[in-house]
Amino acid sequence: MVKIIMDESAIRRALTRLSHEVIERNKGTEDLVLVGIKTRGIYLAKRIAEKIEAIEASAVAVGEVDITLYRDDLEEKTNDGQPQLKGSDIPVDVRDKKVILVDDVLYTGRTVRAAIDAIMDKGRPASIQLAVLIDRGHRELPIRPDFVGKNVPTSKGEIVAVKLTESDTLDEVSIRDKE
Repeated sequence: MVKIIMDESAIRRALTRLSHEVIERNKGTEDLVLVGIKTRGIYLAKRIAEKIEAIEASAVAVGEVDITLYRDDLEEKTNDGQPQLKGSDIPVDVRDKKVILVDDVLYTGRTVRAAIDAIMDKGRPASIQLAVLIDRGHRELPIRPDFVGKNVPTSKGEIVAVKLTESDTLDEVSIRDKE
């Protein structure tokens, strides 16, 4: 059974709220860099950047990070055991910047830990904050989001699926049982 927990307008409202919270917490946009975790995190980071620019009339740099080489379960990622690199692209130096790491779903925290490692390899930011569309719980690492679109209590036997028009032709968040 699939249950829709966010539709297009709910996602839009959540991202608008997240954008305002990012601006407020950081007292504007100075030294702010949004970094999306591939794949859907980058789409969300771009949307947040657009909203921030509309609110503040100030562009925010947006980058993307590929965490493939930083995963602690790397051998599970490909059939031949080789990592499939998608590439990271952060257009500005992150040193002394306020980095907002953006992802679609926060679950165990392992993806976020890998993304933090990848960012730290690029330089030492002033801070790293975490923005997620969905926080589903079940953390295995001591990682807490700074900005949350929606908290969704789940069981480990459920899957939270985020679909975005950039990759899936519609905006929707659903929850279903594992098969």
